Amino acid sequence: MRVELSDEARRYIARFDELTDVTPIDCLVEGDRLVFLVPAGEMAAAIGQAGDTVARVEERLGMSIELVENADTPEAFVANALAPAAVRAVTISEQNDRVAYVEVADADRGVAIGSSGRTIETARTLAARHHDVDDIQLT
Repeated sequence: MRVELSDEARRYIARFDELTDVTPIDCLVEGDRLVFLVPAGEMAAAIGQAGDTVARVEERLGMSIELVENADTPEAFVANALAPAAVRAVTISEQNDRVAYVEVADADRGVAIGSSGRTIETARTLAARHHDVDDIQLT
């Protein structure tokens, strides 16, 4: 699947790569926040020891940074996108639309939704862009 990136997103990806030596796959520019999709297995390098690397990038770019780790399957991808919520299971339904039904612990429901719905909306956007998932529903 081909993802169209804005010039602004490309600039942020290049800058993130320059500062971390990790090349993101995607970047969402959401006001004062950037969400980078990092390749599977490179999350530790992107975060750095005790979060030092991502903190340095936030300081340099003057924006809040969130990272999502890529995954091969839509189920694993959705679980990663909703982290740090503890996801018990993800089921993809392909009736009329492709919907990911996500089972989360009651205690983590708020974490999965995020402040003003930001986390789940970001997960929906990324899942649509990278795995053709039309919606994410919490169960």
